[in-house]
Amino acid sequence: MIRKAVFPAAGFGTRFLPATKASPKEMLPLVDKPLIQHGVEEAKASGIRDMIIVTGRGKNAIEDHFDVSFELEATLAKKGDGAMHALVRSISDMGDFFYVRQNLPLGLGHAVLRSMDLVGEEPFAVILADDVIDSKVPVLRQMIDAYEKHSAGAVLAIQQVPMEHVSRYGIIKGRKIGDGVYEVVDMVEKPKPEKAPSDLAIIGRYILPPSIFPALQAIKPGAGGELQLTDAIRS
Repeated sequence: MIRKAVFPAAGFGTRFLPATKASPKEMLPLVDKPLIQHGVEEAKASGIRDMIIVTGRGKNAIEDHFDVSFELEATLAKKGDGAMHALVRSISDMGDFFYVRQNLPLGLGHAVLRSMDLVGEEPFAVILADDVIDSKVPVLRQMIDAYEKHSAGAVLAIQQVPMEHVSRYGIIKGRKIGDGVYEVVDMVEKPKPEKAPSDLAIIGRYILPPSIFPALQAIKPGAGGELQLTDAIRS
């Protein structure tokens, strides 16, 4: 049973500058909600209650967003705006929120490693908030179902991408075992197109076993001098 989801949210968001110079990337709005709220809603809809958010310097807005806002709620109640009051309250009621800091910009693998003490000895999900996926059945729910059906050690979300874009992603080499389901044989982080094993890219959803933590502790920095989550999964 998957009970916990980790949200890496400590990055600088350099691809979104200047919008992220003073505001967290995860708080950028998509329609009427910040990016990270879409991810939390997906986790909740997939049966997850514990939301572990890995933050860094300048990310206080994320904690404030999911906290109870007594003053705002009191103002809305006084105005008689019951619908908006209920909407604001529902944000802090989406789950139990836990926070841990990533003090060094050492990549996705390091961010996941920082959640180790909060995750404990159980499988867990990882959601990258800037990968918003619209699906009738939440993608994470589909992954949990696949995890339970196939007794998998780990489950990764993938999508087909143009070959000229494979250098932006972790790419898998896989063997198809069902409708939209592949057994991962190997994977490589951000390969050049001529060295990519396929055009199937890992996107921002993972289900991982607790054994990923000692694997992350054992690997050496990879592409970009960062701890690569794909390297730990491969090991």
